[in-house]
Amino acid sequence: MAITKSSNRWMKEHFDDEYVKKSQQEGYRSRAVYKLQEIQQKDKIFKHGMRVVDLGAAPGSWSQIVTEWVGSSAGRVIASDILPIDPLPFVDFVQGDFREESVLNELLAVLDNQKADVVISDMAPNMSGNDGIDMPRSIYLCELALDMAQQVLKVNGTFVVKLFQGQGSEAYLKDVRSQFKSVKIRKPKASRARSREVYVLGQGFKGT
Repeated sequence: MAITKSSNRWMKEHFDDEYVKKSQQEGYRSRAVYKLQEIQQKDKIFKHGMRVVDLGAAPGSWSQIVTEWVGSSAGRVIASDILPIDPLPFVDFVQGDFREESVLNELLAVLDNQKADVVISDMAPNMSGNDGIDMPRSIYLCELALDMAQQVLKVNGTFVVKLFQGQGSEAYLKDVRSQFKSVKIRKPKASRARSREVYVLGQGFKGT
């Protein structure tokens, strides 16, 4: 594949990025860990002994740090992605598309028919640069995450999902607000300034 000016620029920006360097120094699998860390510092959503489901988990940095917060013996982290991830200590990983019944059933089996305290999703589509394609794909992934949260979250549970602002995002937020007592928008410092990504924090799941 030819190296373009834009990909060269991305590579330089990536390797100059303070959060990329920090993640390498601290042993986390990606810079995304600092987005969740900032949300945790502000909102204190993860507590010792909690059961957490991490959707779109690859390469695994969110599961890594959540294990530290919930405790490797007291808490439980169940991660899922269509991509494989290298094994992580104290993380149960289910590979596959959770829209498929067999994958969903495996995930529910790992949960041992118990409800989760928190569902987190950093899922994002492969961006084409075409808003008309990218936004519907992004919203669809957010809807899938919300649907999963409805299935596995306990009453008063918490939901964190990455959302790209644009066509369809307000309607999605309205849907989240109908299902949670409190909904906040977070834009962590580790989110690149030019990115339209924000994180939606739903607290106090009303139950189905």
